[in-house]
Amino acid sequence: MEKRKLPRNVIALGMVSLLTDVSSDMIVPLLPLFITAVLGAGPAALGVIEGVAEATASLLKLASGVWSDRVARKKPLVVWGYGLAAAVRPLSAFATSWMHVLFIRFADRTGKGIRTSPRDALIAASVRENVRGRAFGWHRAMDNLGAALGPAAAFLLLSIWGFSYRSIFLFAAIPGIAAVLTLVFFVQETASAVPPGKSFRLADGALPPAFRRYLLAVGVFTLGNASDSFLILRAVDAGVPPAYIPLLWGAFHVVKSSLSTYGGILSDRFGRRRLILGGWAVYAVTYAAWGLTEGVYWMAGLFLFYGLHHAACEGAERAMVADLVPPERRGTAYGWFHLVVGVCALPASMLFGLLWKAFGAPVAFGVSASLALAAAVLLLLAFPKVRGTAGTEGAAGGT
Repeated sequence: MEKRKLPRNVIALGMVSLLTDVSSDMIVPLLPLFITAVLGAGPAALGVIEGVAEATASLLKLASGVWSDRVARKKPLVVWGYGLAAAVRPLSAFATSWMHVLFIRFADRTGKGIRTSPRDALIAASVRENVRGRAFGWHRAMDNLGAALGPAAAFLLLSIWGFSYRSIFLFAAIPGIAAVLTLVFFVQETASAVPPGKSFRLADGALPPAFRRYLLAVGVFTLGNASDSFLILRAVDAGVPPAYIPLLWGAFHVVKSSLSTYGGILSDRFGRRRLILGGWAVYAVTYAAWGLTEGVYWMAGLFLFYGLHHAACEGAERAMVADLVPPERRGTAYGWFHLVVGVCALPASMLFGLLWKAFGAPVAFGVSASLALAAAVLLLLAFPKVRGTAGTEGAAGGT
């Protein structure tokens, strides 16, 4: 595959995500254990925490995307978003009930909501179309590398040096601060696609029909895509020692990090739809197996195989948004994309938790696998033909 140099903005934003995820994923894989073992809550509470936090943050992803199109400046919102998350995330160390964790996760995800859509639009504006998948793949690779290093650090602090959960949460502030400094000093604003003040209404019909069809398929998939925190609980139930959960979580992210850039490159070369369909198929197979298998080795293998889904989809899904909308609407389009994902995450996580509690893990995982297959069918129906070499495989022809 031809190698093309990525611009400074993309490289720097990748490093920001790496450092942020080191901070976040020193905490995230330990939160389910902290919530259940230390604070005494159960799977249903975990579902509420993850679902409410992600869904609420997604409303801000739409608002921040629309606002960034209006003012034609992306970086200030990105800085505020990363800064807020870095400030509140370590406060988990002081939580005494699961409601405290809910508030902290909500504030953390609020920061994510503020930054995500303008950041994705900034990445799209920083590269040419023929390397768009590579750019988003690189960004997701750095994000996932941070998500691998974070749990490794948590494992060392927890198992080797005997840190408590609360001490690890405080230690996570260091890479979070480093991420914000990197963003401030190394990321530059891009040239505006439209003059400041040229805003659009949220439902003015300017978003292409092909993009709306794409959102429908993504929404159905997300209804079956509950929080990965449930995978941690499933692994512990299947016999994985809690002390080794950070290592398992880290290995999962190593797979994602190692292959995400290549997934983006493949989407540039062979089309976004093929990569997304393949990734959703991997998801369905993995979740079906998760509900039916037991044992440490099965859990480890499934975590690693599950990483293929993320490597195939994360960059391609985001690049496809930019493929389907004009440059002056990308902030808004990314806002709608993240809104759909986040709003669907609320019933997804709550439904998964309730199904697990009422009927057991096999039913919960089986429903998620079925929804992934239904989403794949919708994507095929939305873009039935493959024409030319465009990343959308002819999808733009339906706009």
